[in-house]
Amino acid sequence: MKTTKIALALCSAILAFSSHAEVSKKDQEFLQKAAAGGLYEVEAGGLAQSKGQSEAVKSFGAMLVKDHTAANDEIKTLAASKGVALPATVPTPKKKRLEKISADKNFDKEFVKEVGLDDHKEDIRLFENASNDADDADVKAFATKTLPTLKAHREHAEGLRSSHGR
Repeated sequence: MKTTKIALALCSAILAFSSHAEVSKKDQEFLQKAAAGGLYEVEAGGLAQSKGQSEAVKSFGAMLVKDHTAANDEIKTLAASKGVALPATVPTPKKKRLEKISADKNFDKEFVKEVGLDDHKEDIRLFENASNDADDADVKAFATKTLPTLKAHREHAEGLRSSHGR
């Protein structure tokens, strides 16, 4: 009787573990990088709301917080269903970028350049690659669905660049 219970518990554990769909290393790396980028964008957006000098930059920050929080929630659910662990905090190199932006005497200009333009350029490339080359259909669908929002953020930042200097 005792061995039957142990066997049943072991089978249940195996079934629970195998219910997570296995994703390729490439797809795992995408999910982890995308999640780290999303955390960065939310923190950066909050920084823009508090430190931004112009209403346009504050508004852009609010948009980043709203959109990336929604994407972060979605990626957490997706990663959990695939058994992929995601970062819980902004990675150190990105934290250092935020510190640099925050300390800049022309916060708005630096924020638009670093977060709106440069970071979104990297994000768009990451999401385009995943939307074309992800092995997992759900990962590919997430990347494809999120890509237009990232492109809209970059376009918005391009508009802000003209009003905040190059």
